[in-house]
Amino acid sequence: MKKSLKCLIAATASVVSAEAFAASNMENPLYMPQNREVYLKTGAAIMYKKTDNTSALQNRGLARTEEFPIWRFSEDLGYGITDRLALIGRFGYTHDDDIDRKGMHRGRLGAMYRVLDDAQPIVLDLYTEAFLSGITAMKGAYTTTGFKFDNYSNGRYGVIVGTRFGKTWNAFTAAAHVEYLQTFGNNNNKISIDPSFPWSALFPDEISVDLKSTHETVAGFDTMYQFNSNWSIGAGFEYIEHADNGVKSIHTKLPDVSALGPVAVGTQNVVKQTLLAQTKNMKDGWDEYVLKLNVANQLTDSMQLTLFTEYTFDDSHNGSQNGTDIKWETGVRFNARF
Repeated sequence: MKKSLKCLIAATASVVSAEAFAASNMENPLYMPQNREVYLKTGAAIMYKKTDNTSALQNRGLARTEEFPIWRFSEDLGYGITDRLALIGRFGYTHDDDIDRKGMHRGRLGAMYRVLDDAQPIVLDLYTEAFLSGITAMKGAYTTTGFKFDNYSNGRYGVIVGTRFGKTWNAFTAAAHVEYLQTFGNNNNKISIDPSFPWSALFPDEISVDLKSTHETVAGFDTMYQFNSNWSIGAGFEYIEHADNGVKSIHTKLPDVSALGPVAVGTQNVVKQTLLAQTKNMKDGWDEYVLKLNVANQLTDSMQLTLFTEYTFDDSHNGSQNGTDIKWETGVRFNARF
């Protein structure tokens, strides 16, 4: 009898402990910093990618090629102004030597407000963030084999609005999120004209174009199970729609070639109009489907180590250089709060 009672007490304590730790677990998809609490999530990962077979990648001779290693670094951070309101930031950097492309792939800064807390039937958060891709100009080059990207910026600022909602039952948490990004068209880009580009002599060495506004939509769900005070596991799925980009006009004033004769003037105009017609809708969008898995260990009350992996498959448009057959990222994330 005593032995059975001890087992029951131990089992009950384990459930209570797991439930308590689930709410404060920084890998919990509904985690929210408390009043005056600061959290940091620092990640480092390696990615393997095999490219898609789009026309844009075929032209560059990069269709069905492998890229490895691709280094990925991330930093998520937040500060609890109150128990319901927090400042949040999300940043990421990618370095890919195989295609000589590197730079910030994610930059977001904003705030999150908890509309409904744990005492309600569900937890509900609303958030808005500034999209900071405009901090760095989009860089690339026009060549005989098509456009070549040099960094991950699209050169545009934007606004993100989103929501997440869910609930924790004892040691299990389930949550969903939906968000929308609207960017603002501008001319924050630097496009070099490769000497191999036809009629490059009729253009400056570098131009800037006026890009249209664009958008992205995201929807997904995440789960987490807290085994005990030390270990938890999480899994999720996310859909990301990247809309097509488009060029409105050439922003840079083109050189006066009238001294070279009417043929040069006519050729420059034809090339300009052809370029604009080809890039009015670049058909470079793609849809991503991301499977996520992580295992986290609580090192101390305020520090956590997480192993994570993500597998992405997608459906890319003909003009996309971002489409992949395989994209697999694996890494480690160190979480801390103060």
